[in-house]
Amino acid sequence: MIVAFSVAPTEVPNAHAEMSEAVAAAVRVVRDSGLPNETNAMFTLIEGEWEEVMDVVHRATEAVLAVSPRVSLVLKADIRPGYTGQLTQKVASLERHL
Repeated sequence: MIVAFSVAPTEVPNAHAEMSEAVAAAVRVVRDSGLPNETNAMFTLIEGEWEEVMDVVHRATEAVLAVSPRVSLVLKADIRPGYTGQLTQKVASLERHL
C-alpha cells in the first residue's frame, strides 16, 4: 500500500518556526522507518504493508502532538495487496506516456 499523508500542528505559539520543526520531526520518523518514502511540498508518501505504514503515520502524528495540542492529519491510501515498488512504478508508468 502507498499512503500519502500530511500532518501539521494547528496550534503553536510561533507558527512559522515551530510548524516547520514539527513537520520535520514527523518526516524524520518516516525516514527512520526504513520504508520507501518521499516528501514533497504537500505530502509525504510511504509504502509498505498496512500495519507498518499505519504505525509510521501514527508515530509521525505523535511527534507533531509533542509540539501542539491539536494536529491536522490528511491521509490518502492506495491499497493494492501483492504489489510492491509502486512508489516509483506508478510514476515510471506515467512517464512512459509523456
